[in-house]
Amino acid sequence: MNALRQTGALLSAIGTAVTSLLSRGKAPRVELVVGDAAPDFMVPASDGRTYRLADLRGQVVVVAWFPKAFTAGCTAECRSIGMSKRALGAFDAAIFAASCDTVEINREFAASTGIEFPILSDPESTVARAYGVLGPLGLPSRWTVYIGADGRVLAIDRQVRFGNHGADIMAALERFGVSRRP
Repeated sequence: MNALRQTGALLSAIGTAVTSLLSRGKAPRVELVVGDAAPDFMVPASDGRTYRLADLRGQVVVVAWFPKAFTAGCTAECRSIGMSKRALGAFDAAIFAASCDTVEINREFAASTGIEFPILSDPESTVARAYGVLGPLGLPSRWTVYIGADGRVLAIDRQVRFGNHGADIMAALERFGVSRRP
C-alpha cells in the first residue's frame, strides 16, 4: 500500500510539473532575503486549525516546506521532524511543515509519518508563491523559512537535508538564541 501511495504521489507531482510547464508566463519567483517582512498567511493545517502568521507575533516561526506528501524524500523529512518532537517542542517557537497539498492529504500524511507539528496546506500555492518557494515545476522547493518574533525573515535554509531536518531545525533555533519553554 505504501509503495502504491508513493507511486501515486510521484505521478501527481509529475502531473503538476507538466501542467506548470504548459502554463508558463506566471509572475516571476519572489526572492525573500533576511530582514524582509514575512508575508502574512492564513491557511488550514493538518490538525484542523487555521493559522495566521500575524497571530504568531512574539515568537519565532519555522515553516519547513516540502514538495509533495507521500513521496520518499518528503516522508523522510517529516519523519525526521516528527522524531525531534520532544527536543523541538522545548523551544518557544511555532513549528510547521507546509506543502501545496490539500488539508485532507496533509492530515493523512501527518498520521502516516508521525509528525505531530501541524502541516500547513496551501493548495492554491498563494503562500508558496509569496514566500518564493514555489519552483518552476509548480511544486514548493524543499526550503525552511525562519521568521523572527518581529515578523521578519531570520533565515532561509535552501539546503535542507531531509533525513536530518529535525536536528537541523533544532541547531538553527539554538543558533538564533530562541529561548526554551519552562
